[in-house]
Amino acid sequence: MQSDPFYGYGSALALSLLVGGLIASFFHLGRPERAWRSATQWRTSWLSREVIVLPAFMGVVFLFGASHLAGYRPEMLTLRGGLVIDLSFVLGVVGTMLAFALFVCTAMIYACLRFLREWHSPLTVVNYILMGGASGFTMAAFYAALAAPSQTNFFVSWAIIITFLAFAGRSASLARNARLKPKSTIQTAIGMKHPYIVQRSMGSMGGSFNTREFFHGKSEAFLRTVKPAFLIFAFVAPLILLASFTSNPVLLGSAFVLQYLGLLAERWFFFAQANHPQNLYYQTIG
Repeated sequence: MQSDPFYGYGSALALSLLVGGLIASFFHLGRPERAWRSATQWRTSWLSREVIVLPAFMGVVFLFGASHLAGYRPEMLTLRGGLVIDLSFVLGVVGTMLAFALFVCTAMIYACLRFLREWHSPLTVVNYILMGGASGFTMAAFYAALAAPSQTNFFVSWAIIITFLAFAGRSASLARNARLKPKSTIQTAIGMKHPYIVQRSMGSMGGSFNTREFFHGKSEAFLRTVKPAFLIFAFVAPLILLASFTSNPVLLGSAFVLQYLGLLAERWFFFAQANHPQNLYYQTIG
């Protein structure tokens, strides 16, 4: 059992990252002032469910940290054997459940799209949970090395396990996607059966919403470069650093930074790899 400040300031660190993620989410909204409406379709929309779960999770993280910093942890229940369940434990359990729910809701925003076959897979949900857990435990190992060195090996061990599982899960999704064969062709996209059809130009109007929002604009060579890069930075390099079981904050901090950068590249590749059917029609952006 660590000191109250360890849990309190750790919660503050987690909450700051959650707030940063919430702020970042506003930048891809066409009308940010209407963001509140996104929570109204919770019966049918995974995005709405995410919008509800995220602030709930942030609230529980805040209460968990506040209870430790204030030293307010009243007993809620005493089990047989003398095990005491206090407010902090209850908040921790609820927070953990909300964290899993948040990963599932976010992943299902993409996994539920049947027409994007690269995303429509249980591996999308599995990988969201594993990669989120991997980065979280790697950061926790770094934080423990600074604030509670005696607990470093615990967090490092779990960071290694979850990072390895995330590596396996993401590799499995890459192998699956590489085997996918398009169900549609440019012939079916425009309703022509000629065996040789090539789009030469988009016309005098140039680009459009479709070409800006559904296509990354990068070459196949660039995609082939990003894939091994994110695998190395997000998984291989952190595993090497973590496997040393070092309590050196510099090395553990480096593992976290490399993994963070790798996961940013992985997210870009995740979106870029999805072959949106509309790109069969808009093949040329010049």
